[in-house]
Amino acid sequence: MALWTRRRLLAAAPALAATLRALDPAQLKISITTDEVDDDLAVVLQFLERFGLHWAEIRNLAGKYNTAQPAAVIRQARKQLDAAGVKLAILDTGFFKVALPDAQELAAQWKLLDKAFENADILGTKLIRVFAFNYPRDGKPDPAHYPRIYELVAQAAEKAEKAGMLFALENVGGSYVATSKQAADLLAAVKSPALGLTWDPNNAAQEGDPEPFPQGYERLDAGRIRHVHLRDYQRTPDGGAKWCGVGDGEFDHVGQIGALLKDGYKGAFSLETHFKIDDSKAKASEYSMTRLLERVRRV
Repeated sequence: MALWTRRRLLAAAPALAATLRALDPAQLKISITTDEVDDDLAVVLQFLERFGLHWAEIRNLAGKYNTAQPAAVIRQARKQLDAAGVKLAILDTGFFKVALPDAQELAAQWKLLDKAFENADILGTKLIRVFAFNYPRDGKPDPAHYPRIYELVAQAAEKAEKAGMLFALENVGGSYVATSKQAADLLAAVKSPALGLTWDPNNAAQEGDPEPFPQGYERLDAGRIRHVHLRDYQRTPDGGAKWCGVGDGEFDHVGQIGALLKDGYKGAFSLETHFKIDDSKAKASEYSMTRLLERVRRV
C-alpha cells in the first residue's frame, strides 16, 4: 500500500480542493429538525421544497414528541413525506434523556424504545437519536456513574441490533455525554455496531469544549458518526455558548463539513436552529438555512 507522505498530500491538495469547491448542496443530505420551523409538517415540507431539500429530522409532530403520538398520526406523517418526496434522515427520541433510572423508570424507557422502533419502521428509517442520561441540573457528571451508563447504553444497543435499528447518540448539555471527550469515551466503552453518534459540535461548545472543531472532532472515531447537528454559537463570558444564526457566530461550518466528507461521512447534516427572529422560529430557520447552504457551497 502506498504511503501518504507529506509531499504526496501536498501534491493531491489542489485536486481535492477543486473537487470540494464544486460541491452542490443537492449532493448532500441537508436536513432540518421539523419543529424548528413549525409544528405543522405540511408547513415544513413547503419550507424544504423552497430550498430544494429532500431530508427531514422529526422530533415533534403536531405539538407532541413523535413517541407520544398514536400510530395513525405517524402513518399520516409518512404519507405526507412520501407525497413531498422527502425522506427521514433520523427519528428523534427522548430515550435515556432522563436521570439514571430505578427499575420502574427503566421499564418505562424500554417501552419508549419499543415505540421508537415502531415509529421508525413506519417512517422508513433505521436511525434513531438517543441520549446517555442527565445529571442533576445544579450538579456535575459523577464519574462513578459511567460504568452503569455504559452498561445500559450497551443493553439498549443490543436491543437496537436485534430490531435491525441503529442508534445515533447525541452529545447534549446536561448529559453525561456532552463534550467531545465524553462522546469519545462512550464510543470506546461501547463497541456495539448498532451504536454511533449524533455529533453536535455546538452542544460541545456550550458545555465547555474550547474548540469543538477541529480539536474536539479529532477526538472522535469519525467512522461512528451517523448524524450531525449544525447551527452556530457565540461564546459567553463563563466559557459556554449562546445560540445565534449560522454565520453570526464562531463555528467553522465549512471546515467541519469538509472534514466529515473527507473522512467518508455519508449521513445527514441537519440544521437545529435553536433561536428566533422576531419571536419566530420559522424566520430564524429560513435565515440560518440560507446561510448554511451558502457555506456548503464553499466547502
